Amino acid sequence: MSEDNPTEAGWFSGVEPGDIEAGVTAIQEGSASTVEDWPARAVESGFAADESEYYERLHETTVAASRQAVSQREGADDQQLIHSIRTLDDCQRLANELTERVAEWAGSRDPEATVDSEYIEELADRESTDPIDERLVSLAGRIVGLQTEVQEIRTLVEQTAESVAPNLTAMAGPELTARLIALAGGLEELAKKPAGTIQVLGAEDALFAHLRGGAPSPKHGVIFTHEYVRGTAPVDRGSAARALSGKLAIAARIDYYSGEYRPEIEAELDERIERIRARDAS
Repeated sequence: MSEDNPTEAGWFSGVEPGDIEAGVTAIQEGSASTVEDWPARAVESGFAADESEYYERLHETTVAASRQAVSQREGADDQQLIHSIRTLDDCQRLANELTERVAEWAGSRDPEATVDSEYIEELADRESTDPIDERLVSLAGRIVGLQTEVQEIRTLVEQTAESVAPNLTAMAGPELTARLIALAGGLEELAKKPAGTIQVLGAEDALFAHLRGGAPSPKHGVIFTHEYVRGTAPVDRGSAARALSGKLAIAARIDYYSGEYRPEIEAELDERIERIRARDAS
């Protein structure tokens, strides 16, 4: 119902019974300034035979609208970036675990077995008719395939991150950008978070332990992987983390609300970190 024309028959005025798509559009685009007897109006307009049927159609239409909203949300670029970085981590973790397992198994049969990708690649190229060795060779081949997949997904993350969040990516790199967006639940959610929250994203366990008492407050979460935090002297890491998270918060808002790349934000961060690190040099 439109606020400009409150005399319309209701939310589903002009919608044919059973036309779910039109009903979804009415829900998404409709608005009203006052509360009305919507079931009665729906019956008057012919959308439903009675109040019971109105609620049945309302339920059916709102469920369809919710499904459409979820589908659109999941298809958004930032959500695809989240799926990509999580898949990257899963593939990397699985490849590492299988490498250790295969190397341990192979070590019981080959004294030259080592826990590294070079040995796994060499093992994958072997030929054997022994049933156990065949399985080791097969597993090694799957690990090599996973490692190749990791590189392909990493390339996808790099491309997607730059498209979704150019300022964040320029400042934090594609993988850290993807992890921050994933931890927040999306670019919009990240853009709405204050710098202090961004600073400790990924350190939730340490933060909860601090809030329960008996543990120090975490100075940083996943942003520790950024060179500006990790590469700063421990005594100044808190300051570096605050400076970085502050600029990341600004970058996230620019990326979400305008998408325009602004190199001056990154330049300001560089200058701030330089001043922080200069404290120990003076």
